[in-house]
Amino acid sequence: MSQSLAEILVTSGVLTEDQREKAQKVANQTKCQFSEAVIKLGFTKEDDIAVALSKQHGIPYASRENKILKAEKGQSLEKVVPESYARENFLLPLFQDNNVLAVALSDPGNVLVMDNLKLLTGLEIQPFIATKTQIIKAIDEFYSSGSMIDQTLNKQQEDEVEEAPQAGDERLNLDQITADAQGAQAVGVVNAILKQAIQERASDIHIEKFDERIAVRFRIDGTLYERSAPPKQAFNAIVSRLKILSKLDIAERRLPQDGQFSIKVQNRIIDLRVSICPCVFGEKVVMRLLDKGAVDLDINKIGLEPRQRDDIIEAANKPHGLFFMTGPTGSGKTTTLGAILNTIKSPDINIMTIEDPVELKIEGINQVQVRSQIGLTFASALRSFLRQDPDVILVGEVRDQETAQTCLRAALTGHLVISTLHTNDALSCVVRLIDMGIEPFMLANSLQLAAGQRLVRLLCPHCKKPAQVPPDVAANVVKEALLETPPDPAAVVFYESRGCDKCSRTGYSGRKAIYEVYKLNGAMREIIYRYGGDIGRLKAAAEEAGMWNMRASGFRKVLNGLTTIEEVMSVTVAE
Repeated sequence: MSQSLAEILVTSGVLTEDQREKAQKVANQTKCQFSEAVIKLGFTKEDDIAVALSKQHGIPYASRENKILKAEKGQSLEKVVPESYARENFLLPLFQDNNVLAVALSDPGNVLVMDNLKLLTGLEIQPFIATKTQIIKAIDEFYSSGSMIDQTLNKQQEDEVEEAPQAGDERLNLDQITADAQGAQAVGVVNAILKQAIQERASDIHIEKFDERIAVRFRIDGTLYERSAPPKQAFNAIVSRLKILSKLDIAERRLPQDGQFSIKVQNRIIDLRVSICPCVFGEKVVMRLLDKGAVDLDINKIGLEPRQRDDIIEAANKPHGLFFMTGPTGSGKTTTLGAILNTIKSPDINIMTIEDPVELKIEGINQVQVRSQIGLTFASALRSFLRQDPDVILVGEVRDQETAQTCLRAALTGHLVISTLHTNDALSCVVRLIDMGIEPFMLANSLQLAAGQRLVRLLCPHCKKPAQVPPDVAANVVKEALLETPPDPAAVVFYESRGCDKCSRTGYSGRKAIYEVYKLNGAMREIIYRYGGDIGRLKAAAEEAGMWNMRASGFRKVLNGLTTIEEVMSVTVAE
């Protein structure tokens, strides 16, 4: 089957012959299916594999895009195929027609599952092929009848709110819009969405409108999951309700708008940043949830290894110099910097920050919000800070040459400057700063530490189970962890995700940061002075000094049973 599948992928132009040979070699070495190897290597996506399997088996392809991957409601399919069985075998009942049950499966070649399903239901099975990811999302949507959103919608009539006319903005009835937004249905649905998102530990809520439907999605531990959506007729009232809460213009539907509001849930204050963007079918709403009570600014609990923590605290207590934290948006840099400031703050130190926006408010620290529309930028605030007798300055992000040079001047005049850069790894900040016009010899004298981070999902402690890992893979993980006293690979217990009620069937619960921390030593300063941004030489010097990269930090968490090999490999790159 694997060989035939490979031929289909090559013939259809999805894979090259070279990629096929590499994937087959990995599949043989790791004893996994060819399709899994292709996806792990990043040569193709799940959708391409599903389409190829559809051609191979002559079975229809079902997806959310072609609107086939959706369980028919009103046929009591949740009783025909129990939720636990559907999740365990990655399948979804689609509809029943007389004595035939249509089912979407991720692996139609699994004869055992097909036979057991036939015995379980007493019906003939008509298979459809779908990706495992889309099946999981469809299962969440179909079997989530007990969610707060569903309970709210079930109590309301779908025709209570009529859709506002789209004939032109000048003809909008603002009184009617306001009345709809303050009506029982809009208020109830918005409250239900917010409560369910908080209950499921979501970091973002997406509400968007398409041609025929509304979609509600929660980002949980970095991954988007679709949830039950209100009727299409209620969309405009829901958006208007959110605009009123955020103090935005409810009549403006042509331009993007940004706002914020706060809610109190179980004695916790949760801030919501609201972004509204006009799209083809209607406005899209994205809300970022900032739960202050859920953020623990303890530097011992954010995921740092002991040596990394000591190096960071030592650099943060220096009287002057530059300290850079790197990583993409949403990688937890703000939390790490908050934990660092929370550790070093004291009455005899004047700490000032300029951020965009101020997400974490810390007692005893002077924090300033960027307001570009009135000229309060990172660079202008920095110049003002230098007249405020600061000891430590935190700059939310170095975005331009002016900010970079002002940071350098502050560092060279007796201040510790902590900031962030969006680079792929920690040492790339040297290249970026030199590109911004910073002289290598000045950077070599002022840079104290460069760190980078990513977030990995933690396995749910209630349902994680031991995984079968090939000996060569286990040995490679132990080797790449760069431990001083590595364990015997054969004695290490690796784990994989499973899914239970406590983790909303995702198999993961929470996230933790993995870091690479490079404290500048004499050899590294000499390299920056003589060779500029030579990353290869810098990494070699850091490795010689006993520092390690991000993948090593991730594999240390794998060896401690906190996450999976796949999760670490998905957010890091091999050196």
